[in-house]
Amino acid sequence: MGRKGDRAITLVLGIPLPSTSPVFLALVAFHVLFGVMAVVVGVLAMTARKGSPRHTRFGTWYFRALCGVAATMAGLAAMRWSEDAVLFLLGALSLASAWVGRWIARRKPPQWPRLHLCLMALSYVLLVTAFYVDNGRFLPFWRTLPPLALWLGPGAVAAPFVVNALLRHPLIRTRPPGRHS
Repeated sequence: MGRKGDRAITLVLGIPLPSTSPVFLALVAFHVLFGVMAVVVGVLAMTARKGSPRHTRFGTWYFRALCGVAATMAGLAAMRWSEDAVLFLLGALSLASAWVGRWIARRKPPQWPRLHLCLMALSYVLLVTAFYVDNGRFLPFWRTLPPLALWLGPGAVAAPFVVNALLRHPLIRTRPPGRHS
């Protein structure tokens, strides 16, 4: 525990948390738990064969973990709105993107594989971007980068993978534009 100006802080793994409130710290603990889970099962969903039960199962767990991230993020943002409003927006956009991506995969409108892939990738990029924007300045490698890199880095890393999947993935290539199912 320490102080930053007139505010009490809690230091966890070198990252200062701007409160000593037990409610705030509990929300942060669950937020981190859900965030780590979302990152891990998100990668497992991305690397599983599309359309397989494994992809669907990990995708469902990604969405559930993301809901946990969003719920805890909303609580944290409510406690510190002026500092966390931008993070709230990133989290809300991430959850909305995943929700629409899931909805599209279930309804299967024309072009659904492309839309699903792009929306789920956007959801993941926004999740990772929020983490780096909030914590990058405390992390060994990321603290050396300019702030703009924390905002644009996750999308820049993801873009070639998304483009490759859009151009080469068999599920997408086998569906001519406008075809249902």
